Order: sequence, then C-alpha cells, then structure tokens
Amino acid sequence: MLKTRESGNIFTLFRDALRGSHMDYTDGPIGRAVLMLAIPMVLELILESVLAVVDVFFVSRLGADAIATVGLTESMLTIMYAVVIGLCTGVTAVVARRIGERDADGAARAAVQAIALGVAFSIPVGIGGVWLAPRMLAFMGASPGVIANVSYTRVMFGLNIVILMLFLLNAVFRGAGDATVAMRVLWTANAINLCLDPCLIFGLGPFHRFGVTGAAIATTTGRGIAVLLQLIVLWRGTDRITIRWNHLRIEPDIMLNMVRLSGSAVFQSLIATTSWVVLVRTIASFGSNAVAAYTITIRIVIFALLPAWGLANAAATLVGQNLGAGEPERAELSVWQTCRYAFWVFAAMTVVFLIVATPLVGAFTRDAPVLAIATPGLRIATIGFLGYALGLVVSQAFNGAGDMWSPMIVNLVSFWVFGVTLAYVLAQRLSYGPSGVFVAITSGFVMMAVSSVALFRRGTWKTKRV
Repeated sequence: MLKTRESGNIFTLFRDALRGSHMDYTDGPIGRAVLMLAIPMVLELILESVLAVVDVFFVSRLGADAIATVGLTESMLTIMYAVVIGLCTGVTAVVARRIGERDADGAARAAVQAIALGVAFSIPVGIGGVWLAPRMLAFMGASPGVIANVSYTRVMFGLNIVILMLFLLNAVFRGAGDATVAMRVLWTANAINLCLDPCLIFGLGPFHRFGVTGAAIATTTGRGIAVLLQLIVLWRGTDRITIRWNHLRIEPDIMLNMVRLSGSAVFQSLIATTSWVVLVRTIASFGSNAVAAYTITIRIVIFALLPAWGLANAAATLVGQNLGAGEPERAELSVWQTCRYAFWVFAAMTVVFLIVATPLVGAFTRDAPVLAIATPGLRIATIGFLGYALGLVVSQAFNGAGDMWSPMIVNLVSFWVFGVTLAYVLAQRLSYGPSGVFVAITSGFVMMAVSSVALFRRGTWKTKRV
C-alpha cells in the first residue's frame, strides 16, 4: 500500500524543504513528497501576495485614481498573464514528464524551446502595449485622472518580458522538482521590489519621485535581476536540470509539442482571465471608488489564495512525474493528499478573513465610499476561498497530466456561466451594484470545485501523452 504520511517530524521536513534536499517524488511517502514541493511553492507565493498587497498599500497613499490605474492596468495584463500561465502550464507538464522518465536532457531541451516561445511572444506585446496604452485605459472606462497615469501602464507592458521570463523559468524549476530554487529567486525579486517601492513612488533619499509609475519601475527592476539569477542557476545546473551549449537551438518538434500543450492551456487560462477583465469593466461602471474598492479587495484575496497555487503546482509536478514513471495510482493519491492539506489550510483562512475583514481593508484606505464597498466585498469573496483552493488543485493536476481540456471546461462553466453572467445579472439587472460582482465571484469559486472534482474522478487524465 502506498504511504501518505510524511516521515520525520514537521520541523525536519520544513527545514529539508527550504534547503532543497533531493528527493525522488515518484517513490516514498506521498505526504512528504507533497509537502517537500508545496512548502517552498507556498512560501514563494505568499511573498508574491505580500508584494501585491504592499504595492497597493503604497500606491493607495496617492489616491483613488492611482489605485484604479494599477487595478485597470493589471486587469488588462491578465490577458498577457493568461498566455504566460498557459505556457508555464505546458512547460511544467513536459519538464515533469521528462524528469519522471529520467530524461534530464529532454527536460533541458524543452526548457530552451519554452524560453524561445516566451521571447517571441513578449516583444509584440511590449510594442503594442506602449503604443496603445491610453486607448486601452479609455476602453476600460478609466477616468481622465487615471489616463494621466498612463506611464505606469506603458512601463508594465513595455517591460513585460521580465515578468514573463521570471514565471516561465520558475515553471521549469517546478516541473523539475526544484521548487526551492523557484522560491529563492522570487523572494529575491520581491525583496528588491519592496525596497524600491517607497523610494521610487515617494522620492525618498536620492531617488526621484515617480508617483504611481515608480511602482512599475520597482517591479520590473526586481524581476529583471531575478531573471538573470535564474539563467545563471540553469547554466550552472541543479541536481535535476542543466542547460548546455548543445541545447541552445530551435527544435521544431519539441516546440510544436509545447505549442500544442500550451495552446490549449492558454485558451483555458484566457477563459478565466478575460472573465476578470469583464468583471473589472462591470465594476468600472460604478465609478473610480468602486474600482479602487475592487482593486484593494482583489489584492487581499490574492494574498489569501496564492498559497493555493503553491499546493496546486505541487500537485501538477507530482502528477507529471509519477505518470512519467508509470505510477498513475500514486499520481491520483498525490492529488487527494494535496486536497486534504488545502482543505484544512483554507478552512482556517476563511474563518480568519471573515473576522478581520474590516481592519484589513482599513489598512489600505480611509475613504468612506471605498470602505463601504470593499469591506462587504471581501467578506463575500472569502466565503469562496475553500472552493477555489480545491478546484485549483484538481485543475492543475489535470494540467500536470497533459489534460488541458478538462480544466478548460471547468473554467468556462465557473468563470463565465457563474462568473460573468451572474455578475451582470446581479450588478446591473437586479441593481445589487458591486456586491453583486463579489457574489458572482464566490459562486464561480464553488462551481470550480464541484465541476473539477467530478471530471477528475472519471480518470481519463491518466492516459494522456505528453
């Protein structure tokens, strides 16, 4: 019988996970395997969520228009993030499968093709984003005060390559099982960002005061340095993956396979991310205060939910590597064990966030109109935490297996049928306003869990080829 309990005490396991101790994820206790991957992934994303919250904390001192600038820009960047997430999903699946097959050379070759695809995508996005930034903000319903901050949008789009490469290369490390490397790199990027944020936004010390644009400069600087570190680590090599001169060439067969997997994953992600753009557009019809409230609320929700991505990415890696090693039963048990951890973590977080919703929102704004929308909005969204976490773990398990279509169906039902459609009906037709949007978000989270688990139990994902 396969073991599901981690060996050793939790403190030893935590220490080993942070050190990046080598482990074969296709053998041994499943609980330990999940935690060895999940601990660094969760810590990595906790800091990422802290960064997202701190960014808004500093920007909020500049007023509602500045917050709305960040919110609207990031809602448009979600289209790019959809492609990035889709590409990362395909990369993780391929690299994990090659590692499970004990084909380290194949994993390295896949990583190089993914980098080439990322560069090819980021260049036109950067050029188009810089050129069309004012028009895009206007299309999203931005007020004149928000459009005046267009330089923030231009920096974020123009230097999108550093954001793309940071997450793409970390997807390589995660697929290989080097979760600790990904954690350390992202921590470095975010530490630099956190230090530069107040300096560049407010002009502290010798730094020029850039206002809201300073937040964009800080983000791209920190992540640019982190990308250089990632490339150095890949070139020097880890226990599982190393890139060498002979890997630095375009290989159409590998690239086409990557495009095939990533293409369906991109479409899957686009379904989810475009729904968020529509939700922001719905919120924007209620004015800048509503957009500011939504931006603050979503940043806090991200703070709570990003650890779910850590658990979900662990499940994806375990499924990919175990299927590659010919262990489908172990792959399935790994997913259910990860779901157990997600259940207890997010059940506790739901209780905590319901209690502290008011002081959390109050830390970001003192504007009464913004508080009146954001506080109940956060409580409503919190109710869906558990559904999102469980649904995400199972959806990423599909992706790790190379089954990109099942989560696409889940996203379509959850984010459009129960997200966008319900938001429009509640907010506009039934006149619930911004609260109707938050109810729709929670409904989508719950449906995500129900539909993903139902499809996962069918077991067809076990036969997918990558």
